[in-house]
Amino acid sequence: MSDILPLDVIGRRVEVNGEYATVRFCGAVPPVAGLWLGVEWDNPERGKHDGSHEGTMYFKCRHPTGGSFVRPNIVNFGEDFLTALKKRYVLTDGPDDDEKSCSLKVGSKQVQTIGFEHITKKQSQLRSLQDISLWKCAVSCAGERGRIAEACPNIRVVDLSKNLLSTWDEVILIAEQLKDLEALDLSENKLQFPSDSPTLTRTFSTLKTLVLNKTGITWTEVLHCAPSWPVLQELYLKSNGISISERPVNALQNLRLLDLSSNPSIDESQLCLIAYLPRLEHLLLSDIGLSSIHFPDAEIGCKTSMFPALTYLIVNDNQISEWSFINELDKLQSLQALSCARNPLTKGDKAEEIIIAKIGQLKTLNRCQILPEERRGAELDYRKAFGKEWRKAGGHPDPDRNRPSAEFLSAHPRYQLLCCKYGAPEDEELKTQQPFMLKNQLLTLKIKCSNQPEQQILEKQLPDSMTIQKVKGLLSRLLKVPVSELLLSYESSKVRCKQRHKAKLRSPQYCEPFITRSKWRQPLPSQLTCHWRVT
Repeated sequence: MSDILPLDVIGRRVEVNGEYATVRFCGAVPPVAGLWLGVEWDNPERGKHDGSHEGTMYFKCRHPTGGSFVRPNIVNFGEDFLTALKKRYVLTDGPDDDEKSCSLKVGSKQVQTIGFEHITKKQSQLRSLQDISLWKCAVSCAGERGRIAEACPNIRVVDLSKNLLSTWDEVILIAEQLKDLEALDLSENKLQFPSDSPTLTRTFSTLKTLVLNKTGITWTEVLHCAPSWPVLQELYLKSNGISISERPVNALQNLRLLDLSSNPSIDESQLCLIAYLPRLEHLLLSDIGLSSIHFPDAEIGCKTSMFPALTYLIVNDNQISEWSFINELDKLQSLQALSCARNPLTKGDKAEEIIIAKIGQLKTLNRCQILPEERRGAELDYRKAFGKEWRKAGGHPDPDRNRPSAEFLSAHPRYQLLCCKYGAPEDEELKTQQPFMLKNQLLTLKIKCSNQPEQQILEKQLPDSMTIQKVKGLLSRLLKVPVSELLLSYESSKVRCKQRHKAKLRSPQYCEPFITRSKWRQPLPSQLTCHWRVT
């Protein structure tokens, strides 16, 4: 707090009793005597008016209660970078620091110094800093030129979020003294950015990560500044009210991650303007109100040339409610990870399984790895769930008669591919599931003995919870053959190869329900073949 006002007080960022604001007015406000500052609060609920007093408009606010008049002596205008850095990182003076002394030879004379060892220790500490955080330290300016470079030349990562920086020019004055700067966080500094392209300098020649969340930057200002970020790989622009107005030509070409979350003005047409960034791998689009996406250059079953390197897409907290959105994502060449939590579409019990089935190359969904068996199960369930619809639309197991409608293929672009991969769904699979009653849970098995052709085929109704071990025990009693000599296999009209369960199936880890499909996920075996050893 100070009674001395900065010369450029209008537009300065200030802090008053823990609240942040921008100075919009400085002068008298009759009839009350003295000097007043008119401020526009970041939090509009903190203010009392729109910048007017007794019918006179002194300044303008974006919110009708966003303004207040305050006395200068209660306002914190902040401090320079190095002062804040020393307060945060330099060792505080101890009670005995003034008494510490050491000998120093100057020329031919020995000089006794007081506190020299402590000062050297402080300077060494500053010079060793590489990763610093000055979050909420009221940094407002760079300070005297050259002092930052002299005191702490090795800094690579700087967090300056929630401070009192007012202009991009002040940021440049800080950054030009940090020759190895790789990451810079300026979130929640309401900055004034240049309206024209800034002069190209080497100030940000090593900068790879830049965080500009809640800074008020526009897309036009991003593109004006971007030529000064030649090697930038990660750019965070969350909560800026951004609307993408033009394509980044000769800018942001090395960008690998772009965060546009919480910018509700962005829609699918604007996303097309950034679709040809050649190295963009991660795109964050959470909470922008997105409901649809379309890649017009690719037809059903084809890959788009848009977003060629995109591997990770986040669309959480949007308004996605149509499966056509997921169908379009399958057109992306490189997409491997998707996060789409808290959308209307994802509220159903089977939503994640359907997404896995619809996007063939997906390896991670909502931060969970998709295991091979999980993908197989999801695709088989999807193929079965829409089998009747496929048949009704003209689908057929006979390739020569298989002609599903364009409408069906548009809604289910991968269905034909799944039929090629696993075979067309059979009639048995497409039967309507019966209500849960004991009689509906019984499986009729036809039992024959392959080494006794004359043996009559037996039919038995078994509960679907019957384990292989119990089936073998039943057959042992029926056929009067020791369990240890039985070899079982089953035949299916769908799967011609036999699944053999040898004597080791008696061990607990193999005593699975006989008809469970958790392992094979195929039509239930309709015929059981029994063998036994000849001793």
